[in-house]
Amino acid sequence: MKIQGKMFIWLSVFVLAMAIVYGVWSKEPAGTTALFLAFGLCIMIGYYLAFTARRVDAMAQDNKEADVADEAGEVGFFSPHSWQPLSLAIGGALAFMGVIFGWWLMFFSAPLILVGLWGWVYEYYRGENQNQ
Repeated sequence: MKIQGKMFIWLSVFVLAMAIVYGVWSKEPAGTTALFLAFGLCIMIGYYLAFTARRVDAMAQDNKEADVADEAGEVGFFSPHSWQPLSLAIGGALAFMGVIFGWWLMFFSAPLILVGLWGWVYEYYRGENQNQ
């Protein structure tokens, strides 16, 4: 994690330099503000990664002699049969179409999003997959 923290800190230095150059050169407030906000996001992520890198064990990417297989293993649990992302995708698509065609589409997208989110969160709290 040390290298990721350094990468984000160096990225924030670059974005800050570009924000200053862009702000002086273009005198356009919206883009300058967006670049300064991007600088803030990069520095927050870089500081967090650098801060936590000191408190966790060294990972394979921190070792210059590491192989790809050194980080092999279980990544996490991913639900192989969930229908909830489909509901969220359809609801999200309707919500974004509501921005284009009319806010009345939010009445149809909000229930789909809420049902999908509720189902995804509580998917393993009931039914045959309980306690999995």
